[in-house]
Amino acid sequence: MQLRGCGTALVTPFHQDGSIDEPALRNLVSWQVESGIDFLVPCGTTGETPTLSHEEWLRVIDITVEVVAGRVPIVAGATSNSTHDAVEKAKQAAARPGVNYILTANPYYNKPTQEGQYRHFRAVAEALDKPVVLYNIPGRTGANLEPATLARLTEIPNIVGVKEASGNIAQISEVCGLVPEHFSVLAGDDAFTLPLIAVGGVGVISVASNEIPKEMAELTRAALHNDWATARSLNRKYLPLMQANFIETSPMPVKAVLAMMGKIEEVYRLPMVPMRRDTRSKLQKIATEAGVVTKPAGSSSEAVEFFVYENWLAGPHKVVLHRSTCGQCNHGKGRPTGHDANHARWHGPYATLTEARDAAHQLQGVLIRSECKCI
Repeated sequence: MQLRGCGTALVTPFHQDGSIDEPALRNLVSWQVESGIDFLVPCGTTGETPTLSHEEWLRVIDITVEVVAGRVPIVAGATSNSTHDAVEKAKQAAARPGVNYILTANPYYNKPTQEGQYRHFRAVAEALDKPVVLYNIPGRTGANLEPATLARLTEIPNIVGVKEASGNIAQISEVCGLVPEHFSVLAGDDAFTLPLIAVGGVGVISVASNEIPKEMAELTRAALHNDWATARSLNRKYLPLMQANFIETSPMPVKAVLAMMGKIEEVYRLPMVPMRRDTRSKLQKIATEAGVVTKPAGSSSEAVEFFVYENWLAGPHKVVLHRSTCGQCNHGKGRPTGHDANHARWHGPYATLTEARDAAHQLQGVLIRSECKCI
């Protein structure tokens, strides 16, 4: 069966201690399926997969399979820049009951030739008895899978599709004209969903559908059914959110929005870090206008912010976290008065508690960290 429609490139939620937040992942997967998403993609780029251990990578796949329970197809990510390792990872992922497809990206860092990419992908596909979707993302990997090479790869029976994230509509159009009709060409960028379907593609592997699964699924189905009025209307409404997910390096923005929605904690693994305050403010405005985040009551000046108070007199660099609305500090201003500037220091404001905590952890010499009762 051809893979088509809208699939979500799932984020991987983490706890504050950096471990995988399994309850949040389960809830996210359930919500995706109940919202009408067509398929799910655990352990892709959006899932911060390069930072997962081997055991964590398999655990994320297993949880997704368990929660989905056969309701939608699962496309498990399995990539390495070593062909041997890519084959082994793909075999392990394909062996998990409930995994329907394998997604595997260009070998990164090596910058292989077209022939090198052809042999790499062929080796992965020929080692499996499950269908394989290739992932062309030159912006991340430094290697572009050219249309002529992809056309050669379509001759391998179990290579059934490509996630095309080159960002080059001319190349995407050429790909759609070269591949067999049964071959799935899927957009790798949300903003390219409609152009790709217009030239012959069949869907998208989406980042934005983490936040708006129902809407992205409806947009994709409308385009596939030639209901372009509905598709354009949805695209016009949600295009700013699609683009905002790349206002900083993905998946930082999409995880920030999901945290604003209360779906996950905003926690990343290095080298991913919290967004800058200026871009976070833009992102929150866009998410609010899209209707996925509730606007704080009152004016923007009344929105809750967070401060880090470093008090040297209270102990070796003692740090206390405060809300701007704290009723115990300076009559609700979040900044206690009466402290000697030579013995205390304020940091902030920060847009989220997570950002404030990260700032506190980055202070050198901090031995004690605590929180005001307002937190």
